[in-house]
Amino acid sequence: MSEITDQLDKTKVNLETSQIPWIELQRFFASGLAIAVCSELDLIEVAYQFSKDNKSIVAQWLKDKQIGHVSDQQAIDWLAQQRDVWAVVVKPWVLVQLANNNS
Repeated sequence: MSEITDQLDKTKVNLETSQIPWIELQRFFASGLAIAVCSELDLIEVAYQFSKDNKSIVAQWLKDKQIGHVSDQQAIDWLAQQRDVWAVVVKPWVLVQLANNNS
């Protein structure tokens, strides 16, 4: 039953994920609530682990610099390049990952 529940939770997270222009997330960045997820990680899996408060996995990702607060330079670059990001809210955080279809 736990495996089914996990799949349903991940499906719910997936449905709450959307592509959005970075400019739309500026207030979250300014509040320190935007978390960048590297392209090597699955955004859905990261959001799921955040939602389950899995501190050990999240701590490892932080240590490995696979996730972290969006830096000022990232925010400046993404804004200047008019980038889109994939985003999902796991309160209070907004997890973001660059969308691949930008040139």
